[in-house]
Amino acid sequence: MNAINVKSEIKPLKKVLLHRPGKELLNLTPDTLERLLFDDIPYLEVAQKEHDEFANILKDNGVEVVYLEDLMTDVLEINSDIKETFIRQFIYEAGVRTPKYRSLVYEYLLSISNTKELVLKTMEGIKIDDIVKEEAILGTSLVDMIEPDSLFVCDPMPNLYFTRDPFASIGNGVSLNKMYSVTRNRETIYAEYIFNYHPDFKDKVDKYYDRYNEFHIEGGDILNLNSHVLAIGISQRTNANAIEELSKNLFNDPDCLIDTVLAFDIPNSRAFMHLDTVFTQIDYDKFTYHPGIMDTLNVYEITKNDNKIKVVLKEGSLEEILEEYLGIDVTLIPCAGGDPIASEREQWNDGSNTLCIAPGVVVVYDRNNITNQVLRDNGLKVLEMHGAELSRGRGGPRCMSMPLIRED
Repeated sequence: MNAINVKSEIKPLKKVLLHRPGKELLNLTPDTLERLLFDDIPYLEVAQKEHDEFANILKDNGVEVVYLEDLMTDVLEINSDIKETFIRQFIYEAGVRTPKYRSLVYEYLLSISNTKELVLKTMEGIKIDDIVKEEAILGTSLVDMIEPDSLFVCDPMPNLYFTRDPFASIGNGVSLNKMYSVTRNRETIYAEYIFNYHPDFKDKVDKYYDRYNEFHIEGGDILNLNSHVLAIGISQRTNANAIEELSKNLFNDPDCLIDTVLAFDIPNSRAFMHLDTVFTQIDYDKFTYHPGIMDTLNVYEITKNDNKIKVVLKEGSLEEILEEYLGIDVTLIPCAGGDPIASEREQWNDGSNTLCIAPGVVVVYDRNNITNQVLRDNGLKVLEMHGAELSRGRGGPRCMSMPLIRED
């Protein structure tokens, strides 16, 4: 079996990558919310219970759940050279530039004997108090006297539980993403090491995009419509240049079946940060969407033309475009049934961000009760989970999961 096999959004989900929220959420403060891309501070204990409920729903439905922190622990336990290389790269990407602090963080991380604790510490952030006592800092240099105003020498990564974004499974390969913000781009270091060194993935996964590329792209904008057609959102977080580069790489791989990329130009806003926050597939012939995108949505077809790409603006409604590429009649189901107030509210809480685990079976937040009833009325099996705290990060069940294997 391939290490990665994802050629649709709806076929039975067999293996998925999650990250259980950790102490990184405790290290959010009101002053750092904007920089760390949060709107509010989740209550960690409840967020973890909600996330465990999510994982149990998946397991109860035959899905193997693997955790980012566990895979990374496996990698660092392979040998000491990988561990040391990772620590040095982590320190550099965390922006630790003064020799004194580089040395202190390096020694501190090396001193953590339990490998999983080391991994979790890199995720939760490193406080200045973790590495040196205040009296040892003050008075030694200008940098040392100024630095204590910052509580962290390495910022936390609170968005990590949205595993959809750092990389995206595409067919039998991945797009290892260059993310929109410095805050989130650091998250992709874990996937880099997992794909380079973990025995389950090393030399078994095609890489169609790399985190060191120039243009930003995120997994929440990437949807596998079928084995031949990939949908990508042009959004706040994904650049058109990245879509063109990814398309070329897909088309030039003789083992890749994708021959068409549909680029969906969606509004650039916090509320519509990714394509999957406004549009997801939930059955062979059904999609849920947010009505607010319809008046401004343009769809572009990207195909291979000799050794270049050809881009065409598609004419027709969203239904007509989807029907053309799927070859069947399509039903679009609006968030909250299209009610203007309810759809705005429930979309903000990811009413359209469903995780389909089998055709017509979706995992959703229970708080979006109007949308959930509309889905049931349209024949969907709806598996509800609590999300009062998890939703504060502006992401739903699809955002919190990266499928690794779906049945063909």
